[in-house]
Amino acid sequence: MPEAIEAKMEARGRSFAIVVSRFNEYITQHLLEGAIKELSQYGVRDSDIAVTWVPGAFEIPLTVLNLAETRRYSAVIALGAIIRGSTPHFEYLSQAVSRGLAEVQVRTQTPVAFGVITTDTLEQAIERAGTKHGNKGREAARVAIEMAGLAEAIKAGGASSPSTPLKADGERSRTTSRTA
Repeated sequence: MPEAIEAKMEARGRSFAIVVSRFNEYITQHLLEGAIKELSQYGVRDSDIAVTWVPGAFEIPLTVLNLAETRRYSAVIALGAIIRGSTPHFEYLSQAVSRGLAEVQVRTQTPVAFGVITTDTLEQAIERAGTKHGNKGREAARVAIEMAGLAEAIKAGGASSPSTPLKADGERSRTTSRTA
């Protein structure tokens, strides 16, 4: 049976960088607060979180690259808010940021959590920054924790926690416990 490589949702002892766009700061501040709260709930100390503000979303990938290349962080979280306007600028910016962050992740082998929200309206952005649709900053922090653990598990040659073989249908052959 295939062996499953899984990440333990454990963040103690790991360090995280967060890059936040100052543009649409009303939104991004809420995303940042959500990310920090989530990291804290998983045991990350404030001293293990580095926050870097950049002017806008376009500057996020370069700053994430610079931080990832230091190898000081288990993962980097990118937070921003791109809201559609009346010009095609939204499309260009969204694509550039997405591609840039994906490239950084592959190039540096450092997990990059994508917390850059793209919405049609300010109201939708507010909903994704802690109201109706949760807080995408918190979600990005959770992704960063999981991917940091998964990267560590893969580099170690196996699961970061005891795992059990998968059956052909993808289910576990016996019950496993997961930490949250």
